Amino acid sequence: MGENGDEIVAIIYFLTGLFATMFGAMAGLGGGVIIKPVLDFLGDYDVESIAVLSASTVFAMACVSLITSAKSDEKINVMSSLTIAIGSILGGLVGKLSFGYIVGMFDNAGKVTVIQSLMIAVLMLFIYVFVRYKHKIKTYNMNNILMIVVIGFVLGVLAAFLGIGGGPFNVAILALCFSMNAKESALNSIFIIFFSQLSALVLLMLTTGFASLDLSMLLYMIPGGILGGFIGSKIAKRIDEQHVEKIFAVGIVLIIVISVWNVVNYYI
Repeated sequence: MGENGDEIVAIIYFLTGLFATMFGAMAGLGGGVIIKPVLDFLGDYDVESIAVLSASTVFAMACVSLITSAKSDEKINVMSSLTIAIGSILGGLVGKLSFGYIVGMFDNAGKVTVIQSLMIAVLMLFIYVFVRYKHKIKTYNMNNILMIVVIGFVLGVLAAFLGIGGGPFNVAILALCFSMNAKESALNSIFIIFFSQLSALVLLMLTTGFASLDLSMLLYMIPGGILGGFIGSKIAKRIDEQHVEKIFAVGIVLIIVISVWNVVNYYI
């Protein structure tokens, strides 16, 4: 590929990081759940490299978002969110091990992508239905620490196995189990994502390392994540709860469409 082609590719990856994390910071999606399907669609990297590209970009977004949101009217429920984060970190370890086992089972990495895409599409559909009709669903104010850790563990397993950061899962669980509104769920979700992505990156660094992975696009995706986190958290301060819910719903639909397309594209 020529110099102009390389520049175009760099711009595409920068914009992917920017828009994914901007959506993520506004609605608590995190961005990984958008980055993962988009990078699968682009098809330039293997599943292991995509997981690191996504985690690194989302971690950068979470850092900036939490700093920018420090003076927000919405506050982090440190006890509940940190407990979920601890469970999520433990679940993330299991999810990563499961992911490695599944990858080893298949001689074609494309099949792993199909499995992930199908699971993402189905889970996002459930989350969309929940968010759409949550006003008709009873919510709770959970305070059982063991149960909260278990919930975080399940979220961590799913997020790590699917390589998506877990933002949509966090938002739905925070609304269901702790009766948080859309803006509270979004901010607390970013708080959880900060710890889950940090632990995922540290785990990889201490085990297999990064040497075998092609991470050249991090030079463009991390700046996109930083800018996206800054813009998204600034916008989140200025919009009301209804707009946050609409942004979340649009993001979920977009994820479903891209995931389904990745499955269809594999078989075409």
